[in-house]
Amino acid sequence: MNKILLVEDDEALGLAIEFSLINEGYEVVRASSVKEAKQQFDHNPFDLAILDIGLPDGNGYDLCLHFKKQNDSSVIFLTALDEEANVVMGLDIGGDDYITKPFRVKELMSRVKVQLRKQARLDASSAILTSENIKIDTSQVKVYKNHESIPLTNLEYKLLLTFMMNAHKALKRDEILLKITVGDDVFFDENTLSVYIKRLRDKVEDDPKNPQFIITQRGLGYRWNKDVSRE
Repeated sequence: MNKILLVEDDEALGLAIEFSLINEGYEVVRASSVKEAKQQFDHNPFDLAILDIGLPDGNGYDLCLHFKKQNDSSVIFLTALDEEANVVMGLDIGGDDYITKPFRVKELMSRVKVQLRKQARLDASSAILTSENIKIDTSQVKVYKNHESIPLTNLEYKLLLTFMMNAHKALKRDEILLKITVGDDVFFDENTLSVYIKRLRDKVEDDPKNPQFIITQRGLGYRWNKDVSRE
């Protein structure tokens, strides 16, 4: 589950954004000042920070600089119309995106998903993921079973990577489709997804008819059922 730090001193707006993020399946920690946000960030790992620029004891720029010194988590700025001209500075110091108030919460959710997908691709760009006898070497884009390389198509590889990057999480079918087709001009529907999952099971499962890795969650979608370690 992605963890998001939301820094917004407007109580009503903060609650509305927090509710929408939780409804999308994210874990949210909310702060209303620079001091509180730094304390939260220094003691918790976050995948994304949403920062209001104007805060009672400082500004979102200072927070962005503080965060970027420690890791490269994505940052989205919330800016008022009269601050929009200054947002270039926010992007120059490491911000990844901004949205101008007033905004529609749905638009913010869309921006959040874009940044988290980018972050996931960066995180996966040089990792080795291992789950029992299945291993993905993302730097070489290779998959191994029992230490032997197994051939996967591009979409099968994306599908396996999506499952292992989200171990034990029930993934809805439309969520899986979004993750594996982003950036690709391909026709892909739920029936095609079922075919690819069957093909992937044939390659990674010892007994595809009794899968132990890729489990069907009736009414929900699919889930990678084993622990995954990362090197």
